[in-house]
Amino acid sequence: MDTGTHVVMGVALGGLATLDPMVGIETETAAAVMIGTIIGSQAPDIDTILKLRNNAIYIRNHRGITHSIPAVFIWPLLVTGLIMFFFQNVDIFHVWAWTFIAVILHVFVDIFNAYGTQALRPFSKKWVALGVINTFDPFIFTIHMVGIFIWLFGAHPGYTFLTMYAVIVGYYILRFIMKRQIIHDLKQQVGKIEQIIISPTIKFRQWRVAVISEKHFYVARAMNGKVVILDRYKRVPLPETKTIKAAMKDKNISAFLSFSPVYRWEVDEYKDHSEVRFIDLRYRSKGYYPFVAIVQLDNDLEIVSSYTGWIFSEEKLRKKLHLIPD
Repeated sequence: MDTGTHVVMGVALGGLATLDPMVGIETETAAAVMIGTIIGSQAPDIDTILKLRNNAIYIRNHRGITHSIPAVFIWPLLVTGLIMFFFQNVDIFHVWAWTFIAVILHVFVDIFNAYGTQALRPFSKKWVALGVINTFDPFIFTIHMVGIFIWLFGAHPGYTFLTMYAVIVGYYILRFIMKRQIIHDLKQQVGKIEQIIISPTIKFRQWRVAVISEKHFYVARAMNGKVVILDRYKRVPLPETKTIKAAMKDKNISAFLSFSPVYRWEVDEYKDHSEVRFIDLRYRSKGYYPFVAIVQLDNDLEIVSSYTGWIFSEEKLRKKLHLIPD
């Protein structure tokens, strides 16, 4: 989920904790728990700072080790230890326990996005992505804000957020039902399918869809209960040419391929250089595929420049390539 949603989830969890007899409402432990749940709800996303280095490092590592099984146990200890510097007369165990729940909840809800997490590390580096909730879901964010306002106007926070979470569970079930219907409709249209990748959008009844069949890639959009095929590409294996082998050594290409499950590729030969481009098919927007990786190679197959990330025009892509040093 996005940062804002994780913040309100931390507040809601801190409110829910007031049902714990050892926490209460207007106690020092309650204050410590609230701080713990808010920080714990943010801690796994500390890897966002990797954006400051470059997109390749960020793509390869975001929601990786910081969302892993060991990290789920480490974050609560670190956060609780920090809180203990400022709160001495509190129930340490319950502060740790609710912070632990906050961290687990963060990693758990991220699994439901199309982006997913490597939550099974170190046992597996597989991305776990269920694709039923957008990174920012207006309903989930809004219902949290409503719960917070109801609390501010005097309602009991514990029962308020307990009710809210019951509604959210129902919402998740509904989203799974909607996704199941999309898969059913796709199988009717496409036939033999190897893999379906569904990405919910910010709009409740719109979903992005990428399909891998035996011979083709399909790009579709599910809108208002109907699935429409937008593009179809022949599934062409990546050739083992010298140009491709040289391109695969680039860090941006490597990061892209470690993240993207469905893509097409292009190779363009020019007088003084070659370009190899990989295009993720999951994020079609207004007829354009903005998530790409591209590398430029000179005639000696040395890497001149490269880039991976979100680009919404060819002009901006050229500027990015020009700015990256050799």
